[in-house]
Amino acid sequence: MYIAPLNYDRYFKKVFSDDNIAKQFLEDFLNVTITSLERLPEKRRVTDDARLVEFDYRCKVDDGYVIIDMQQWYKPDISQRFYLYHALNSGLQLETLPKERFLFDKASKKMKKVTDYRRLEPALTLIWLADDTLHFEDNYMAYTMAPELILNFIENDRLWRTPEIQALLEERKRVLDVAQSTTKDLDFLRRNRLIFILQPNIVKNGKGERYERWFRFAEKSRNLENQEADFVEFEGDDLFEDIMRRLNKGKLTEDDYEYIEHEHEMWEEVKRLEEGYYETGMKDGHKTGFREGREEGREKGREEGREEGREEGREEGREEGRTEIVRRMYRKGKSVDEIAELIDLPLETVQALINE
Repeated sequence: MYIAPLNYDRYFKKVFSDDNIAKQFLEDFLNVTITSLERLPEKRRVTDDARLVEFDYRCKVDDGYVIIDMQQWYKPDISQRFYLYHALNSGLQLETLPKERFLFDKASKKMKKVTDYRRLEPALTLIWLADDTLHFEDNYMAYTMAPELILNFIENDRLWRTPEIQALLEERKRVLDVAQSTTKDLDFLRRNRLIFILQPNIVKNGKGERYERWFRFAEKSRNLENQEADFVEFEGDDLFEDIMRRLNKGKLTEDDYEYIEHEHEMWEEVKRLEEGYYETGMKDGHKTGFREGREEGREKGREEGREEGREEGREEGREEGRTEIVRRMYRKGKSVDEIAELIDLPLETVQALINE
């Protein structure tokens, strides 16, 4: 091994602890120029009772707050998890929002300062998926808050089947008027973005985007038998030479090697379990779907049955796989705290899985 895997949390954080590296990554991916970047604390407690929330990387840039989170393997709660992180990315601004607006308090008959929420800045959450593609073919998939009218317009089958193109164009104009409204800063909503970055697709597609080098580098570093020759294309690039120095095997300790070996074994085990249960779910789904489809005697019934069976099989497999992973880690000497942190489950859930 020539360099440590960038996709492993420990080394991702080691590399992105340098603000210049983080800044260049964001400029490359977002295709913007950032004039200022301020790194922010990554560990936060949201309420007195809430568990500690830890971001892989969080910073303030020119006109917004950014989170980058590295995901090495499949997690079933990815949509809900990062929606929450995305919301927190906005909510944590409450700590710095100034109280500037003045209102007259009738009870005290005095003027009082209140928080001016117009100073809230957009939140950008980047989820770097090392393995998962979410069944998409694109390099990334971005979600933003837009008028519901847009989705209704796209999903309106009746409208899209109309032979009258004029009716379609009129509806499009009505939708655009709503989507592009800036009344009371409504355009602020669409400037908040949650982006799933799909490393396997970026490496496979090779569209020539300026950000591709980051993901080619990460993919090469994931091979634990990587050699110096694998990184020839990055020689002469000051930024990537700095990254390679940070990850070079010469700087790895015995603890690093143990960490890499443990992570590799764990993720390979998780992957094998996921693939095994997925295949089982697919087979069971085909059987269930065919039986239900045959009984209904309609092609639509067969397709819906197959899909329902596949999904049910996959979900059951994922749950069984998660339980098996927790128990194996526990048998190998990992504490409940370590397991909870590694696979990001509440302590009580891990303990319950062990006790089952």
